[in-house]
Amino acid sequence: MFTVNKKLGRLNEALQLESPNCDSRPVDELSLIVIHGISLPPAEFGGHHIDKFFTNNLNPEAHPYFKEIKDLRVSSHLLIERSGKVKQFVPFTLRAWHAGESLFNKRNGCNDFSIGIELEGTDEIAYTDIQYDVLQKLCACLQKAYPAILTQNIVGHCDIAPDRKTDPGASFDWQRFKAKLA
Repeated sequence: MFTVNKKLGRLNEALQLESPNCDSRPVDELSLIVIHGISLPPAEFGGHHIDKFFTNNLNPEAHPYFKEIKDLRVSSHLLIERSGKVKQFVPFTLRAWHAGESLFNKRNGCNDFSIGIELEGTDEIAYTDIQYDVLQKLCACLQKAYPAILTQNIVGHCDIAPDRKTDPGASFDWQRFKAKLA
């Protein structure tokens, strides 16, 4: 069971890590959840590379790929690791930098009105059972806290930036996720 402290914009059960990659929201009402997939290095799981990436502490010398992304400043509100552990990087009251140039229901700039949830994974490797369970419970909790987030407003990064992004990818079972959410 998850609970949200709306005043602080915090998921009470998440490990709290502070990302500087956020700013004020121009709108108050949250109406969208964007599901992402991430692994660092690519297709490798575990460790703290994602944490370090979202907090601008990733060592570019630790892996050749990290040199390519060392200047990126991105974040997400939440990360669900392969184990099901949940971490929060940005309060829901602030705009995380997860969606980039994006469009949903004729509205540009999805970061303005969305919550970004990263799943530790790739487009090609199946996500874990516990990630689906945690994601479903988490989305239900967020929908309760923010009633404008309708089930049809839970989408992938690929849906809001189809020319740029493919995540959470073909490995994400939308039918399974939506059936559990219903």
